[in-house]
Amino acid sequence: MPTGCIALFAWLLLLPSMVAAQQITVNLDPAQTKIQWTLGATLHTVHGTFRLRSGSVTFDLQSGAASGEIIVDATSGESGNDSRDKKMHKEVLESQRYPEIIFSPQHVMGKLADQGTSNLQVQGVLHIHGANHDLTLSLPVENSGGTIRASTNFVVPYQQWGMKDPSTFLLKVEKTVSLSISSVGRLASSQ
Repeated sequence: MPTGCIALFAWLLLLPSMVAAQQITVNLDPAQTKIQWTLGATLHTVHGTFRLRSGSVTFDLQSGAASGEIIVDATSGESGNDSRDKKMHKEVLESQRYPEIIFSPQHVMGKLADQGTSNLQVQGVLHIHGANHDLTLSLPVENSGGTIRASTNFVVPYQQWGMKDPSTFLLKVEKTVSLSISSVGRLASSQ
């Protein structure tokens, strides 16, 4: 077999693996992202929100390797009660000192469907209050014509992670905060 044919044959054998190494990027829309938190307390449950500053995740369809950042504005946290929110920002989150909460994805497990619903697991690092914490998120994802809708729920053990307990003599709060996030993004692919 001539050398040129051997090279062409080898290239054709490698072509499927080169195509399979496609990268996917999802750019989240802050205006269509809802971040809600819940904190149980002795007298009632406190509900609040945060705002997404920006978010972009890129991952390799074949290896699952991921990168990017999802940045939440820590200073945007609110519960609807000014005095409680001031205490949360000053004593618990210390949001003037730590104004961002950042999730950095590192690995995506599962297959993103071309259309319809997928269930993905995203492993990464959550940077909050000046420290990094490993976190795996379960994400039901809906892909509709390049528009991605995803949601997740998880618990942050904020006291275990070094944040102050805001409990008082009369009011006791739980040691964890539950978060619920839903977001819409646009899908882009590149080779």
